[in-house]
This record gives sequence, structure tokens and C-alpha cells, in this order.
Amino acid sequence: MTTPALEITDLRKQYGKTEAVKGINLTLQPGEFFGFLGPNGAGKTTTISCIVGISTPSAGTIKVFGHDVVANYREARAKVGVAPQEFNIDPFGTVEKILDYVAGYYGIDAAKRKVVIEKLLTDFELLAHRKKAFRELSGGLKRRVMIARAMVHDPDLLILDEPTAGVDVELRREIWRFLREINARGKTILLTSHYLEEVQQLCSRIGIIAQGEIVYLGQKEDLLKNGKSLEDMYLHYTTNGASAPGKA
Repeated sequence: MTTPALEITDLRKQYGKTEAVKGINLTLQPGEFFGFLGPNGAGKTTTISCIVGISTPSAGTIKVFGHDVVANYREARAKVGVAPQEFNIDPFGTVEKILDYVAGYYGIDAAKRKVVIEKLLTDFELLAHRKKAFRELSGGLKRRVMIARAMVHDPDLLILDEPTAGVDVELRREIWRFLREINARGKTILLTSHYLEEVQQLCSRIGIIAQGEIVYLGQKEDLLKNGKSLEDMYLHYTTNGASAPGKA
């Protein structure tokens, strides 16, 4: 039996008296391209924070390729790469140094680091910008650096939170092409985005969370049957709080 890429069981996260995530269940299989949708404050960021160890679950379990994110934090974290929506990078660090630092953090030796970084700089068309400080880059280039940084240790699960926010149409399409390529090579991707076209273009399965609960989980084709648009169905589930079909 194949070990799930991500297995969330009855996850709950409470901040004081506020329950941000209310017992969600979610399983991703290796190689999936999964879209995780929901309005602001729905629980997406809290769920991701629990997956990567920024927050500790109040109840429930999360496993990444069989590694419990609390009990086996190091093993689980090494399997995950995250590109958050916010630019949480030293603004004065150069592109090359940013990638080198993260590679070193994950224990990649100096010789291999050079090879890995050159490939990422090439893949993301950042070679001409390698010596520039992050703060000097355009919004689109900053997004490229964020994704490259997430991939520097070749994670098995890639979590992308609004990866094309603020970039132009041409670059967005280029990022889509690259994400399709790495997914086709077996990389598991969890994508959150407010660009519903992006999710519709890239993801095969979609989960929608609202008020801390998963209100839809299923194949994209099932969600869009009968000629409904993704926007229509997204608004239906987030506005009406309809229950998810089947098990999460």
C-alpha cells in the first residue's frame, strides 16, 4: 500500500477560544496536484502552518510521507518545501546567497549546493539576477526566488501559497508550465490561490475550506459537471456551507 504524501486526521487548531480549524481530514497521494481553496480566514494558512511545524495542532495528527509532523519533526520537515505568500526573506540578501543559505540549512554539502543552485537559477531564469539583493527584484522575480528556495532541498511535497500573486500574465503562464513539468516528474503539489483559473488549469483534485471545515473535497471534473464554473461552485460552497460529498 502506498504511503500518502500528506495525511491529516481530525486536525483541530484553537487560538484561545477561537477554533480556527475544526477537525478536518485530508489525504494527498504521491504525485497529486491538489488545489486547496477558501476565503481569507477560512483556515488554509493555519492548516499549512501546522503541516510545516510553525504551529502545533491542538488535536489530531498530520503525517508527511508517513512522518508525524510533531513526533518526527525533522524527517517530516525535510520532505516539505514551502513558498509562502509573504516575502519572508532577508531583503538585503542576494538571490544566490539566499539559496545557498537554505541549502546549507538542509545539510547539503558545498559541492552539491553549487550544482543545485545553478540548476534552480537556470530553471527559474534567475542567472542574470544572482548577485542582486532580493529587495532590488521585481515582484515577479521575487516570486521565482520564493519557489526556487522552496525547492532547494528537492522536497517530495511542495506547498505553494499564492505563488503567482502580483505577477504578470506571461510570467504566470511560465510558472504554470514549470509546475506542470515537476508534477509530471512525480512532485506532489498543494496549491492555494485566489486565482481560480490557476487552480482550474493545474489541479486534478480540489478541497474547499470555510470557517475551519472542509465543505467540498473531490475531483475537479465532479465539481464542474453540468457546465458549472469553478467560481460558481466555489461561491456555492463557501457561501452556503454545503457539506462535502463522501469522506475527506
